[in-house]
Amino acid sequence: MDNIPLSWQIGLLLLLLSLTAFFSVAETSLMSLNRYRMRHMAKEGHRGAKLASRLIAQTDKTLGAILLGNTFCIVGSSTLEVIISERLFGEGDYVLMWGSLAITFAILVFSEISPKVIAAAHAEKLAYATSYLLYPLIWLFNPVVWFVNLFVKAFVKLLGVRVNFDQAQSVTTDELRSIVSDAGQYIPSQNRTILLNLLDLEDILVDHVLTAHTQVEFVDLDHPIDQIMEQLANSRHSRLPVRQGDHEDIVGIVHVRKVLPLLRDFYIGRVPSKDLLQAAISPPYYIPSGTPLYTQLQQFQKHHERIALVVDEYGEFRGLLTLEDILEEVVGEFTTQSPERTKDFQQNEDGSWLVDGSSQLRDINRKLKLSLPIDGPRTLNGLILEHFEDIPEPDTSFKLGEHRLEIVDAQDRIVKLVKIYL
Repeated sequence: MDNIPLSWQIGLLLLLLSLTAFFSVAETSLMSLNRYRMRHMAKEGHRGAKLASRLIAQTDKTLGAILLGNTFCIVGSSTLEVIISERLFGEGDYVLMWGSLAITFAILVFSEISPKVIAAAHAEKLAYATSYLLYPLIWLFNPVVWFVNLFVKAFVKLLGVRVNFDQAQSVTTDELRSIVSDAGQYIPSQNRTILLNLLDLEDILVDHVLTAHTQVEFVDLDHPIDQIMEQLANSRHSRLPVRQGDHEDIVGIVHVRKVLPLLRDFYIGRVPSKDLLQAAISPPYYIPSGTPLYTQLQQFQKHHERIALVVDEYGEFRGLLTLEDILEEVVGEFTTQSPERTKDFQQNEDGSWLVDGSSQLRDINRKLKLSLPIDGPRTLNGLILEHFEDIPEPDTSFKLGEHRLEIVDAQDRIVKLVKIYL
């Protein structure tokens, strides 16, 4: 080495430090790479993503080649440091000590820590770029890596550790929810909200979103036919449950579109018979209370239904659920709403809101950006009654968590109207 010019030795040392930095960047960027995005880009034909995918698929060989190259470069750098120090400052213990400290500092700062920090911050770009150089190096180092891995596998087996890089790791719903939540700039805000709402369907029951039985509009077959026709003509719903005799005896569902010929006859003066109306009634579709929304969405698709009647364990009618109710949980409220529904929320000049006591807590939280508890009662009236364990008097103010509420109207054992201060 004494015959080699000092400038060449220093240049070779810088080259070895640069190669050490390269291996540090390659290792950190590949291990920090977003696997899902890499696979997508590989399917799209991205050359760097394909190479990175192949490298990660053979992690033992990839890490072996990286560590082998890194070790050679560090050992070579240390050897050159000793030679260069002796040529510049002569032999001696202090020269060896300060030279060792200097090369250790250089390796840590310029070849290890800084490259790895940069690689972690820009994993995708650097992983794809280094894959072009790393892939042929694995082929070059393959005999040595294969020989070393024989001892590695034997040692790992001796420790009783099972290694299987090909085994796919399952992702739970909660983990997938965290992935979507932390996606940040990679997924638009609206799309991220829809995906999270879709994942939440497994935790939301039909009881949370159904229309309570006291608010369901019925067609009563005991009424005169002209009154029924007027109701169907002016109804804001496309499907209505039909009852007869006992008000709890639901005989089916009538689709307004199916009775359009009857409505046409009614408006030209020909009163249709109830037999024709009954022929247009479809059998009721019952579902049990406590069914998760995701399960019910699948059932709607399986049975080709759009409306269901929810019953409890005793067969009592609890409320009505539509396909639109489930879709609103995913994409949010539709732009078209019935007048009754818009009356449930009225904003005052002071910024407070007048809310109907029968409003669903989930609707209130979504519309007013509140955090009222939804793990108990489903409606605002039920939540207030549970809080007081009694029927509160009007003008009663109280706090639920961080929210201040005031009873505006309460009668017939029901809280009718509540003012919520934001």
